[in-house]
Amino acid sequence: MDLPRIITLRESSHRIHNPFTPEKLAALGRALHLTPGTRVLDLACGSGEMLCTWAREHRISGTGVDISTVFLDRARARAAELGVAGQVAFVHGDARGHVSREPVDVAACVGATWIGDGVPGTVELLGRSLCTGGLMLIGEPYWRREPPDQETVEACHARDRADFLPLPELLAQFGTLGYDVVEMVLADQDSWDRYRAAQWSNLRRWLDRNQDDELAADVRAELTTDPVRYARYEREYLGWGVFALMAR
Repeated sequence: MDLPRIITLRESSHRIHNPFTPEKLAALGRALHLTPGTRVLDLACGSGEMLCTWAREHRISGTGVDISTVFLDRARARAAELGVAGQVAFVHGDARGHVSREPVDVAACVGATWIGDGVPGTVELLGRSLCTGGLMLIGEPYWRREPPDQETVEACHARDRADFLPLPELLAQFGTLGYDVVEMVLADQDSWDRYRAAQWSNLRRWLDRNQDDELAADVRAELTTDPVRYARYEREYLGWGVFALMAR
């Protein structure tokens, strides 16, 4: 049980596996008014940057769950680097269906709502770990602009336009699920650029060293087409944000 190797190659330099800069992640932590001892569960935690930096800056404790052994090794190394290894733990496993043994103050899934087959299922899953009055964090794409055709939809990694919602409709969806939106921090085009362009650098540097690898042809094809596809479609049409919710 692990992520495909191409994903870990593509994001090999990433500490944050979403179009969020460290500054935006820090802004989110401040906006939530986290207090020492806050307990956080982060499902599909990636390389653990949220837990590790918030443990250092806000003295929270927490657990991250992820399917990638590569990312979890980085998360544990990052915790040691920041001196917070005693505050956070990382578990290898499929985040689908994972429920904390004890209720937590913050339950998060930042950019991986596939673990619940979409936003409604992920909200339900996170709610099973959340204490009364706790905060839920959902990271999710939304349409910045209405996609004009199916080509644009698929270029933004969706099957059809209903896979994502415009921002107002996404916020309304949280309400229909029984939650108030109490904070949000949104990616902008610059943070998208930092996230996506770094992937091209990661792949090119890997390709230069691994021309005979079985993935070399796929990496070459991605490097050839992805920058233009990103600039034409994803950068213009797709937004992304983290939304803090409280049950009504």
